[in-house]
Amino acid sequence: MSPDLTLGGSGDLVLQVTSYLTRLNLLKEEGSQFTESVESAVKEFQQSRGLTVTGVVDSITLRALDEARWKLGDRILSLASPAMRGDDVAALQSQLSEMGFNCGRVDGIFGSDLESAVMEFQKSVGVKVDGRCGPATILSMMRLKKIVSGGTPIALRDATNRAQRGPSLSGKVIVIDPSDSPDLFDLTQRLEGRLIALGVNVFITRTNSSSPSETERIEVANAASADLVISLHQDRYINESAHGVATYFYGSDSHGVHSIVGERFATLVQREICARTDLLNCRTHAKTWDLLRLTKSPTVRIELGFESNPGDVKRVSDPGFRETVVEALMVAIQRLYLSAENDAKTGTLRIADLRRAGIRK
Repeated sequence: MSPDLTLGGSGDLVLQVTSYLTRLNLLKEEGSQFTESVESAVKEFQQSRGLTVTGVVDSITLRALDEARWKLGDRILSLASPAMRGDDVAALQSQLSEMGFNCGRVDGIFGSDLESAVMEFQKSVGVKVDGRCGPATILSMMRLKKIVSGGTPIALRDATNRAQRGPSLSGKVIVIDPSDSPDLFDLTQRLEGRLIALGVNVFITRTNSSSPSETERIEVANAASADLVISLHQDRYINESAHGVATYFYGSDSHGVHSIVGERFATLVQREICARTDLLNCRTHAKTWDLLRLTKSPTVRIELGFESNPGDVKRVSDPGFRETVVEALMVAIQRLYLSAENDAKTGTLRIADLRRAGIRK
C-alpha cells in the first residue's frame, strides 16, 4: 500500500482515488493531489460504506472504492477466482433475495450460493442456465421485479432458523475472537468455561501467546460453521477522555442490508452490559469491516471500553468487572434464542433464572 494516500500526498494512485470519487459524485474533479476536499470526500465515502472514518485511503477503503464503481449491467457476473466483488454483485444479491431466492447474505461477493440462486432464477424464467448474470438474465430480472418485490425472505429465514434451533445452548457452536489484551483473554476463558458447562462447542481464534491475522481469524470462524461469533476488543482514541462500550454488526446502507441476527445480538449485548456496569453507552453500529462482512456466521464486535482511557482500563483490569461482563454476555446469548414469552427485561435476567425456561439443569 502506497504511504502517500493521505492529506498532502500525490501520485497516480491518488489520481485513481479521485477518479473513483468523481464518478461517485463525491468530488467535483479528479486530480493527482490529495487535497482537503479529497480528504473530505474520502470521509464521506467511508461514512456511507460503514467503514472507519479517517480520511485516509488504506487498503480496505481503496478496495471499497473499486467495488463502488460497478453498477448492475456493467459486466457479466459469474463465479470466478478471485471472487468478483462490487456494488453490482450486491445489487444482484438484493434483487434475487427480494424475489425469494436464497443467495446468502448480501455482501457484494459472488460466491457459490449466489451462483446457485442465479441458476434457480434462470430455470424459473426460461433463460440459459449457466449461473452467469448477463444481459438476458438482467432483462428477465427487471421484468419480474415489477411484479415481485419488497419481500423480507432473509429475515424470515433467520427467524425460522433460530426457532428451529430452539432455546437450548447445548450443541450450538460459538467462536470467541479476543484481541491480544491479557484481560480480554481472561474474560474469554471465563466465558468459554460458562458456555462449555452448557454444552456449547466453543472455538477461540487465538491462544494467549499467538497473534493471528484478521484473515486467519475469519478462516477459523468460517471453518467452525459457527452459530455466533463474538469478537472482543478495546477501542483507542487520541483523546483519553473517550470512554464507554460499543457493539458492531454487519450492515451496509449502500447495499440496503443488515445482519438480522447480528443486529439483534449486538443490541442485546449493548443493553445487558450497560445495565450491569457503569460503562457509557456508545450504542450499536452497522459496519462493513472485513471481520463482520466476510465471516459467514452472525458476528458482533464488542469494544469494551477504551484502552486509551485510564478509567476504562481500570474497570477491565478488575476480575469482578470481567465476571459481570461475562454474565451480561451469557444472558445476551441466551436471550438471542429465547422465545418472546420466555424473554425478560434488560438487566433483570440472571443465569440462575434460565432454569425456569427449561434450558439449564
